[in-house]
Amino acid sequence: MSVIPKLKGGEFLITKVDVQDVFIPEEFDEQTNMIAQTCQDFLDTEIFPNLERIDHQEEGLMASLLKKAGELGLLGLAVPEEYGGFEQPFLTVMRANEVLGAAHSYSVAIMAHTGIGTLPILYYGNDEQRAKYIPSLSSGDLMAAYCLTEPGAGSDANSGRTKAVPSADGTHYILNGQKMWITNGGFADVQTVFAKIENDRVLSAFIVERKWDGVSMNPEEKKMGIKGSSTRQIFYNDVKVPAENLLGKRGEGFRIALNILHLGRIKLGATVVGGAKRAILHSVNYANERRQFGKAIAEFGAIKHKLAQQVVRTFATESAIYRASKDIQDNIAMMKSQGIEHGRANIEGVADYAIECALLKVYGSEALDFVVDEAVQIYGGMGFSSETPVDRAYRDSRINRIFEGTNEINRLLAVDTLLKKGMKNEISLFEQARIACESRHEAASLTNKGYFETKEAVVENLKKAALMLIPGISEAFGRKLADEEEILMNLSDMLMQIYGLESTMLRVKKLEQMKGGEYAAIYRDILDVLTHDVASAVLKAGKDAMVSFLPQEAVEDHVVALNKLCNIPAVNVKDSRRRIADKLIEENRYCF
Repeated sequence: MSVIPKLKGGEFLITKVDVQDVFIPEEFDEQTNMIAQTCQDFLDTEIFPNLERIDHQEEGLMASLLKKAGELGLLGLAVPEEYGGFEQPFLTVMRANEVLGAAHSYSVAIMAHTGIGTLPILYYGNDEQRAKYIPSLSSGDLMAAYCLTEPGAGSDANSGRTKAVPSADGTHYILNGQKMWITNGGFADVQTVFAKIENDRVLSAFIVERKWDGVSMNPEEKKMGIKGSSTRQIFYNDVKVPAENLLGKRGEGFRIALNILHLGRIKLGATVVGGAKRAILHSVNYANERRQFGKAIAEFGAIKHKLAQQVVRTFATESAIYRASKDIQDNIAMMKSQGIEHGRANIEGVADYAIECALLKVYGSEALDFVVDEAVQIYGGMGFSSETPVDRAYRDSRINRIFEGTNEINRLLAVDTLLKKGMKNEISLFEQARIACESRHEAASLTNKGYFETKEAVVENLKKAALMLIPGISEAFGRKLADEEEILMNLSDMLMQIYGLESTMLRVKKLEQMKGGEYAAIYRDILDVLTHDVASAVLKAGKDAMVSFLPQEAVEDHVVALNKLCNIPAVNVKDSRRRIADKLIEENRYCF
């Protein structure tokens, strides 16, 4: 009997979710926890003691550390057993990614290898290609890279100029072009290279080996952060690519690139959680050690505020990531039960949740940037010294808002995909949006209700606040809506804040059911602070959008409705933050 996902991608905005239908991190099984511990032990013994050596790009070090991970099976967690892997469920792979996300430059290298490096071949390769490359990529005997970006083709990937011309006898392609910002470029043996065949309008994909004649590269790029990650330009000059190394079908490259990026986005959402927890560890350790005015700085309210906000943002991201990951895992399992083969089930299973993947990439990367920035501030002057760990955390974090498509592109993609799903009637978006707009002055009551009933009503109202914008936006701009990027990004910000809040609310409710009210009290504090922050953020984004498209005579009416929908019960968030911080300070580690 197959598991059926409770929600389609994007449907969270129009559907109330039952707490029993979501997964929370506290439900991970023993096997997943053991794999996570293996990852942690590997970081503690092999990576953290060598961060300086890694950042100085000591010759052969990164490749050797990836090889060691392969020997532990960490490169093959998503790979079927027939190709030398362990084929763990999607949630387990995500949990491992979270732990490895604390590894700075090493995290970038291993995620590139196991994700965008290996998965195009695993999911789109034919039997011969998988048999030839995947076992060695899983073991670490071969290293992988993904070669899409070009000097003139970044976000507009399909504008790339790299070309492949079939030979006269049809036995191979002659590949010419240039790729840049290639992670693992300095040592990757196998490269997935995107190029246009002859005068095709869309990309195709090829498996290229570094050892072939005509493959060359520039020296390592000098970067702001992730200094230990190998990043190079790669050149292809009359490279003879065997015809059998065409990956997928001719012209399928752009689809391959997009679908692999969906997967990369949700995985990045997990890796930044690991990075955030590590930065919080440094923050609280330092706050407990550093003394000023006769006491530890952790005792000051201003520092407690920062520590608590770090926890709230991280906890919300973690809650949202694993909720979405379970939906994706169920979708993959359902497709496999219907006879869909492994690669297609995984690709389409993730692509169905492209909206959540894009939103959580943005939500998580911006949460991590907030956490590491506050870590530097907690360290004060020492935070600006390269001798402290938060210096590296701060510099390494910044790339995540650019990786896997910039956050601006992902904001636009999420809303565009949502609206297209609505127009295709895949979800009843426009019907629910029309109802929300017509009843915009009717908010769910927040009085005389229990704690979670009140929070559920808040979420319901915030969803309505986002939905009520859609008819007006569509009517005002029609086909030109794509040009109104500022408004689309306002709506995207509302969506990700709502998803994060609902996910956290469901997690806390489930925790209380599992472990009781006393245990969950501190998590209510987290939820209270998050609710306070999210309501304000949704209100601002909604107002920004309204005044940008509504006629002047309609603005006041809609803003009145928006204010009512974003109204929440008053809570002493100062005390809530102090309780969160006190628990963190007492444990001297991330403990939520």
